[in-house]
Amino acid sequence: MEATRFLWVILVLYGTAVILNNAGVEASHKVYTGFESVEAVQVKQLHRTGFHFQPKRHWINGIIWPMYYNGIYHLFYQYNPKGAVWGNIVWAHSVSTDMINWTSLDPAIYPSKPFDRYGCWSGSATILPGNKPIILYTGIVDQNQTQVQNYAIPANYSDPYLREWVKPDNNPLVSADVGVNGSAFRDPTTAWWGKDGHWRMVVGSRRRQRGLVYLYRSRDFMKWTKAQHPLHSSARSGMWECPDFYPVSLDGETGLETSVIEGNIKHVFKVSLDVTRYEYYTIGTYFREKDRYVPDNTSVDSWAGLRYDYGNFYASKTFYDAGKNRRILWGWTNESDTTQEDVQKGWAGVQTIPRKVWLDPSGKQLLQWPIEELETLRGRKVHLNNQQLKLGDRFEIKGITAAQADVEVTFTFPSLDKAEKFDPSWAAMDAQQLCSRKGSTNKGGVGPFGLLTLASEDLSEYTPVFFRVFRRGDKHVVLMCSDATSSSLNEKPYKPSFAGFVDVDLTDKKLSLRTLIDHSVVESFGAGGKTCITSRVYPTVAVSKDARLFAFNNGTEKITVESLNAWSMANPLLMN
Repeated sequence: MEATRFLWVILVLYGTAVILNNAGVEASHKVYTGFESVEAVQVKQLHRTGFHFQPKRHWINGIIWPMYYNGIYHLFYQYNPKGAVWGNIVWAHSVSTDMINWTSLDPAIYPSKPFDRYGCWSGSATILPGNKPIILYTGIVDQNQTQVQNYAIPANYSDPYLREWVKPDNNPLVSADVGVNGSAFRDPTTAWWGKDGHWRMVVGSRRRQRGLVYLYRSRDFMKWTKAQHPLHSSARSGMWECPDFYPVSLDGETGLETSVIEGNIKHVFKVSLDVTRYEYYTIGTYFREKDRYVPDNTSVDSWAGLRYDYGNFYASKTFYDAGKNRRILWGWTNESDTTQEDVQKGWAGVQTIPRKVWLDPSGKQLLQWPIEELETLRGRKVHLNNQQLKLGDRFEIKGITAAQADVEVTFTFPSLDKAEKFDPSWAAMDAQQLCSRKGSTNKGGVGPFGLLTLASEDLSEYTPVFFRVFRRGDKHVVLMCSDATSSSLNEKPYKPSFAGFVDVDLTDKKLSLRTLIDHSVVESFGAGGKTCITSRVYPTVAVSKDARLFAFNNGTEKITVESLNAWSMANPLLMN
């Protein structure tokens, strides 16, 4: 997997040419000749985040394998030690006891052997019996980008930080079989153990335009055999990168270890789509006897399906946190400004806040929420309640650092009678297109209402995060938006209107929103984590102490801010 920016992709779908503007990302594995080894002389602090994870300088992209081992969280990620664009990739390594304060170590893996001479790409970690971690990763063996699956092990298991990793000479473990596209064969998953005595893992690939994951089995983790059939596939979805496959409980929020395959559970299957640069997941059933995964009929099995995040979010990976019995999701949010600006500022790429993930009681989707450890960074607090907002009203939330804040708010409305009718012509649109058409300033019935984040005093710059309620027959449709269109007076950055629909019961006439604001990141969680959207923005006026935060309503229905809590957020004590 690798980062990209500003790509127009032309696909032939059902006989029709479809052009996709890819949310500010560009061609996969693109080398910027002349830029990839331009080291940052000075790192510009403007727009650097305070509490999101990023190294001190240069390029970072997708997480390869987060891991919890003997009380320590390990984060391995792609990193360019020589520049602020993709290239010279090594696997950087940082450790933490809380996933908030991080200490960087020397790179864990870098190209050094014939089986990874041209690159060390994504992979995952598995804890073997005897409490021994092992890493599976994709190696690039030649200039044709032929991809193989390798392994690495700690040089010293007694080292609590696992500083040094060894790549044995019996690599590669898995090479592309006949009929497998060797240049589209990457990102092995965390392995799981079956009652038949076999380990299993999958590798992302494609067959023409069909996305798929090949399934491999092994008794000893060293000799792997490809199964006759893929674990799962989907037509016209292109290359599947960074697949993830894991169980979730139907009985509550407790996370499950990856090898749990029985009981009152469902399975989640996630892929990062190289062709759209978005991710999607389905919820379904793993039939272990046939080694087949089948999505439920409530999960759309294509890029119109469910997404972890409907914004700037890619190359994610989950892991089982045995310390707190939860499953944690990490994702990467790339820059939306230009490559030249990245080189000038000396850095690029941020990791989103780690999220706890679990199955919604409906069984139809996942819920996500920032890990509880983030709350240790909360500082000065502002509390408001029962603040009414009529059409065109807004009020400023003062007393906190609006450029680096955590905001939780619950909105209520007395009636849904004024909800706009959902135009049948909109059915062909996705949420992002609808948000772009309607916007935060376009007067509605119930909404738009929400927050104006990273706003200047005169509102020449602002990033609204808001809801809008529509009526469709006897049901209601809730749209959640994070709209970067007015986020910056700088015309160079990509400034999309990100959006997703929220599957929420409006019987109590309430909608909740949590937004993490961090200089150039606006990371939002709607309705308790049912819909999540991350935006990257680059204000020129609404920066540092000049940033403002407002609540607003541009709907004819009166909105009440039932409760609002906002905190200034501190920086971690330790950071890369």
